[in-house]
Amino acid sequence: MNVDLHEFNCTGRILFQIERKEKESSRLVAQLEEVGQDRAEARTAPDTPNPYAYKPRPMFFAPANMDVWGHSADSRYIKCATISFDANALQERLGISQSLRLLDVPRLRFNDDRMWTLISLLVEAIDDTDPGSQLYGDSLIAAIAARLIERPAQAKRSASGLSAMQLKDAISYIEANIPAKVELSTLAELAGFSQSHYSRAFKASTGLAPYQWQLQARVDRAKDLLLNTNGGLEEVAEATGFADAVHFGRTFRKITGATPAAWRRDRLT
Repeated sequence: MNVDLHEFNCTGRILFQIERKEKESSRLVAQLEEVGQDRAEARTAPDTPNPYAYKPRPMFFAPANMDVWGHSADSRYIKCATISFDANALQERLGISQSLRLLDVPRLRFNDDRMWTLISLLVEAIDDTDPGSQLYGDSLIAAIAARLIERPAQAKRSASGLSAMQLKDAISYIEANIPAKVELSTLAELAGFSQSHYSRAFKASTGLAPYQWQLQARVDRAKDLLLNTNGGLEEVAEATGFADAVHFGRTFRKITGATPAAWRRDRLT
C-alpha cells in the first residue's frame, strides 16, 4: 500500500481528474478537511454529478483502471489522503477469497467513522522515524484493508488467539530486534497467518496490538538499562530506539507515570 497526503488551495469552482501512480492500482480516498461553500465530490465523468448524498467524513473507493474526477462548485481548501494498492496482492496477503470480488465495485461516496479514523492516524504516522512506527503503520494498514474488504462474519471467525508457541516466537523476535523496526508481515509469517488475522490473534492473546507490545518491550528494556547501567538518558534512548532523551522521557512517563530520572532514583536509593 502507498499512502499519500494531498492538500489543495482552491479558488471557487474546481474540476480535475484525480491522478493515480499506476493504472492497475485501486484507490481509497478519505477527505480529511474541507473549506468552502460547496461540498467536493468524486465523479466518474466530468459532467456526471455524484448520485449519492453527502455524508460527513466522506470517502470513495475506485477499483483499478477506473477514472475519477474531483469536483466542487465552490471550494477554498481540501485535504485528503489517498491509499493506493494492488487489490489482488492485498486480498492474498489478508487471506481473503478472491471469489468475493468486493474490490471490483466502486463506492463513490460512503462514510465509515472507524475507517476514517484509522486513515487519519496512518497519515499522522507517515513521517514518524520511531522504530515502533513500522509495526504501528502496518497494523493500521491491515485494519483499514480488513475493514474495506472483509465481511463481519470473516472477522469474527479469525478472532481466536495465538498458540503458546506462536506467542513465544513473536515475543522473542520483538525483543531480539530492539531497537530495530519490526514489520507486521514478518511476525505474521512466523505464525503462518495473514496480517489482518495475525493482528487480531495477537491482541486476543495479549490484550495489546503488536506495536503496543513492542513499545512496552522497549520501555522494559529501558528500565533494565536504567537500573543496571550508568548510561545517561540519551544513551538509554538510543539503545531502545527513541529519537532523543525528550522523546524517550515523554513516552516513558506516559507508560509508567514517572520520568526516567525519577523512576531510576526511586529504585536506586
